[in-house]
Amino acid sequence: MLGPMTFGAPLLGLATMLTGPALGLLGGFDALDWVVVAFFLALTTWIGHSKIGEQASMRDFFLGGKRLPWYAVSASIIATEISAVTFVSLPSVVAKDGGNFTYLQLGLLGGLIARAVVAWKLVPAYYEREIYSPYDYMAARLGDGARRMTTVLFAVVGVFAQAARVYLVAVVLELLMADELGRIEAALGIPPLVTAVIAIAGVSVVWTWFGGIAAVVWTDAVLFLIFLAGIVLTIWSVSSALDASVMELAREGYAAGKFQLWNFSFDPSATYTFWVALIGVSVWNIGSYGTDQLTAQRIFCCKDQGEARKAVVWAYAGMIVTLLAGFLGVCLWAYYQAHPMQGEALALYTQKPDRIFPIYILEAMPSGLRGLVMAGVFATAISSLDSIMAALSQTVLSAFVLPARAARRLAMHGDAPLTAEEEAEESRATLRLSRILVVVFAALLAFVAIRMADIAESYRSLLDLALAMAAYSAGAFLAGFLLAFWRERLAIDGRGYLYGAPLSVLVVFALSWHDATSVTAVDLVGAALVGVYVVREVLPRVKARTFDQRAVLRVLALLLGAAIAGWLARHGQIERPDGSLANLAFTWHPLIGTVIAFGFGWGLSRRSGAQAAP
Repeated sequence: MLGPMTFGAPLLGLATMLTGPALGLLGGFDALDWVVVAFFLALTTWIGHSKIGEQASMRDFFLGGKRLPWYAVSASIIATEISAVTFVSLPSVVAKDGGNFTYLQLGLLGGLIARAVVAWKLVPAYYEREIYSPYDYMAARLGDGARRMTTVLFAVVGVFAQAARVYLVAVVLELLMADELGRIEAALGIPPLVTAVIAIAGVSVVWTWFGGIAAVVWTDAVLFLIFLAGIVLTIWSVSSALDASVMELAREGYAAGKFQLWNFSFDPSATYTFWVALIGVSVWNIGSYGTDQLTAQRIFCCKDQGEARKAVVWAYAGMIVTLLAGFLGVCLWAYYQAHPMQGEALALYTQKPDRIFPIYILEAMPSGLRGLVMAGVFATAISSLDSIMAALSQTVLSAFVLPARAARRLAMHGDAPLTAEEEAEESRATLRLSRILVVVFAALLAFVAIRMADIAESYRSLLDLALAMAAYSAGAFLAGFLLAFWRERLAIDGRGYLYGAPLSVLVVFALSWHDATSVTAVDLVGAALVGVYVVREVLPRVKARTFDQRAVLRVLALLLGAAIAGWLARHGQIERPDGSLANLAFTWHPLIGTVIAFGFGWGLSRRSGAQAAP
């Protein structure tokens, strides 16, 4: 069991070594700030790990023994959804010139519709039997191939999506801890961004290693309270600095148009519109809440479907945090209207507008309070990283490791049942492997986060970057659930999903990237997908002399899908009235991905008795 000093003492020692007089151009952290950061992280560690219970099996590690209360699960869902994207980047989106509340449409409308569907449709389906992920449900109805496909997509896209969030916080820490990270660079030669990412990954590994999903849920619940307090106290700080009430700040922001919420534009390149929220994001969030293991893993930790339903529905209260983060952007805008940035602050903001919140922390927040907000920033990154590590570890185990181990045991010992001692040893070995995978994925996520700067340059804000990364596979996941849920009605074997899912991701990629390298990549991947289909599905039927007209149509359909992806990579941009070209808003991508994956998943499947695909 980890106590407060297990993590706190080393951090305090490191803080003492690194701190001293603030040397940064914008001020810096002092000893009190570091004491506050250490205290809250140590307290979170103690609370989280005091509630994890025994970790004796994979069920304990990945399902929390199915004994976690709905309110803790709900708070953990909120913490994962909010992450650093909302805490750090949303205020900058609102505070910038022309910024407003239109982003909130997505959660207020799309989030509400999606939670209702997940709570009353997906949750009952998942609680028909004990499963560890939505991909287990798909495997039971569409075959193990569907689980392997969704696991690969989740691993690849999930790593990029969460690495973007870690990168966002690392950029903030790079600014907040400029002096401390500079000393480390001088002593060890490690760049500041790398050190920041390693720090986030290190704490996340400790929490996940010792407590599995139970530790993730409970620490997320505490972290949620920390970054909620950070937002509220920052709003209070701005109000005090301007000697203006919250209502006065709100009136000033309203007069400047900051509270514009609804955007009824039909421009398909507009990211945040009413139509996107109503249609595109509703579909996206059904997939995100119900079929993306990053969030859905928490649903399986409740004792029954009633508790799981409450956890999903009450997580809508997270919109309060989003509203507060948006209002914080209004407050920061008002502050810098009264105190325009100059010198180093202005240069840092011009370089990356997402830095407005950390710039304010360093410029204007008092000692101690600055440390608490810093703990909140750190908390958002840890909340994202520990969640994805646990999810990746579980899905890879279920899809690849455990089936391979079962096949090997069957080949060596037949179907003879294991003794009680052998079962106990098997459980311990699985638990050890689960923890090893956590470390492996932490290293992978850290590496990708460090390299994320190159991708970030292509997006208007880090908020858009993090969301766009998650949009690549959302449609494929939701389509997989729909095909599984309606398998008997559709009378399919699920084999077509193995090709429809990657094709949907390829189409989304083609809608997003249009340079020469991307066009070539789309062509090659499309050709490879068709080639695999011919080798696995066509040639065996040719040899068996069962290749018929329907099989010909399926080949032509997949060729058409690959050709469409290639055309979109070349010509899929939208011409604006001024003659410039723009991409289709990424908030439509999950809907398009769902249609592609479902349509081809159904069309390419066989109708021979609806047997599950291998």
